This record gives sequence, C-alpha cells and structure tokens, in this order.
Amino acid sequence: MIKIRKGQAPGQLQRAAFHDRFMQSFADPSFAPEGEALARLETIAWNNYKDSRKAPVTRKAGKGFADPEYQVSVEWLEARSRLRKAQVGWGKSTTRSRVLLVNGSSRNDGSCPGENSKTHRMVQLAKTQLDNAQIETDVLDLSLLTSEYGRRIHPCKGCVSTAMPLCHWPCSCYPNHSLGQVGDWMNEIYERWVSAHGVILFTPTYWYQATSPLKLMIDRLVCADGGNPDPSSTHGKTVSEAKTLEMKGWDYPKHVAGRVYGLVVHGDVAGVEDLRRNLSDWLDWMGLIDAGPQARLDRYIGYYKPYATSHDAFDADHAVQEEVRNVARAVAHAVKELRAGRLQPPDKAVKRPRPK
Repeated sequence: MIKIRKGQAPGQLQRAAFHDRFMQSFADPSFAPEGEALARLETIAWNNYKDSRKAPVTRKAGKGFADPEYQVSVEWLEARSRLRKAQVGWGKSTTRSRVLLVNGSSRNDGSCPGENSKTHRMVQLAKTQLDNAQIETDVLDLSLLTSEYGRRIHPCKGCVSTAMPLCHWPCSCYPNHSLGQVGDWMNEIYERWVSAHGVILFTPTYWYQATSPLKLMIDRLVCADGGNPDPSSTHGKTVSEAKTLEMKGWDYPKHVAGRVYGLVVHGDVAGVEDLRRNLSDWLDWMGLIDAGPQARLDRYIGYYKPYATSHDAFDADHAVQEEVRNVARAVAHAVKELRAGRLQPPDKAVKRPRPK
C-alpha cells in the first residue's frame, strides 16, 4: 500500500526564518529609512502566510458552475473570462489570422551578456515573412524572465499527478498570496495561446534539452491538455473529489487543440534532433496540427565552433536563414487552409483507447 506523507508542509517557515526571507528583498541600504513601514508590511505578510490566505478576494462561482455557491478567486474568474472571450474571437471568421512566435532563449540584449540571441534573430526572420503574408504576429519573448523586473513564471506543482480534475484551466495554483507567489505571467500567456491560429516555437538547445524559460511555460500548459474548467467541481483542491471525478470517466479536454504549429530548434554541438522531436510530440499530443516537414526544423549553427563567432556563423549560413523563413511560410499556408476549413488532422475521428 502506498503511504501518503502527512504533517508539516516541506519548507514551512517559522517566524524568524520568514523574517529573513522577507527582508532579503529589501537588502539594499536605500530601504533602510523605511524600516518601520517594512516591519508593518512584514507583520501583514506573516499573518497572511500563517493563515494560508491564498486568494484573499473571492466571490460565489455563480451560474454555470457545478457548485454556484462555492467561493472562487476573483483573479481566477477574470482569467477564465479572458480565455473564453479569446476562444470566441479565435473562432470568428472576421478575426484576423494570428501566429504566436515564442522566443525560448534565455538571452537578450538586456540580460548579462548585453547581446541579442540567434533565436531572437530567427524570430525576426519569421515575423517579417508572416507580416508579408498579411498575418498578424504576436512575439512572446520568454527571455524577459531574465531581464525584466518582477517577470516570472512559477513552476508547475504537479496537481495533475494526483488527479486530472485537480488541475484547473486556467491554472488556479497561482497567484498564491500567502506565499508571495504573485505576478505570474501564465494567465497572459494562456490567453495568447488561445488567441493564436498558429504557434511557432524557436529555441536553442541547452544541455540536450529545452531552455529553462521554455520548460516553465510548457509545464504550466499541462492544464490546457485535460484541465478542469470548473474548480467548484473539486471545491478548490479537494483531492477526494478530484479522484472521484477522474474515476467516473474524465474526458481530458484539449483546450488549445486545432492550432497549427511549427518549430525551429538550433544548437552548436548536440541534442537538436531529440529536442525537436520532444517538442513535436508534445504539441501533437496537445492537439495542435503540424504544418508539414518543412515547418519542423532542427539545425546546427557553428558546429563545434567558438561561441564568440556564432553570430558570424549564422550570418554566413544563408540556407538556414531561408529554412527559418520556410517554417513561417509553411505555417502561414497551413493557417489559411485551417481557417478555410480545408485542414483537419487525418486521425480526427479516431478515438484513443488511452485518453490520458
């Protein structure tokens, strides 16, 4: 029999440790004159932490929810409303076609090297091509996590591993005000994925794998693949209710299915093929539609050459630049076919025997 650990939560802080953590954010001497004000704020923060005030502002879920009387976070309800509106707009024939360009690099000219990445340059090549095709582009630059004050994506807590209905769409784990886990970027990112008719991921290969910013986003998109759009059905994070729902037969709804996708994966030594395949498999499983073989690109740039000359290697590789443009061309064409009703997954009518 599996033993479930109970008791004090891992990492739960005592008052003195909480004080140390709180004051770390104000270590700069310029905050010293505000010591009394910081002490008052610390007391409020401690009480919120001690009382687990995750969502301090709530209201009744209302009509359309399993339990209309259940108190739901107002912030979550607002995020849900934006996603529903975005989905409606996505399906309207009058809405302009849009492609989301995701820059997965950790590096930009505002972070420590002070130099833009090759990934950024590839995004610009694709953007120009899509602009020429009269398709609206939305550049999601994940490198801002390394250079913009207060910009963050909190890690996935793995609720889905307990029971799929415990993972809400959109994610309800954040913000968690009692832990200071606020300012999460994902609600905006969910809306940008839902609004897109096509998505192209651009990423370098870090240690044979996806970059940290890209992986954070991918993990937090788990709620888009089978997530529960009604937290009142589980009364928040009530494990027993979520497990009961799943065992009754959960349908694992795919909330961003039907978008077109393309991929640009690059590296300088090894791992690009595996990463491109991993990302393709993930997007396939999410219900997105690939735009063809030329839309799934993996290439080495400056293979085993010094990092210092990597931009020169990219400048000299006219073929790879054209291949990046071809990814954009293929996605642009696929988006037009999709919106005209001529592009459907060939296996759309095939039912999975293992829906999870």
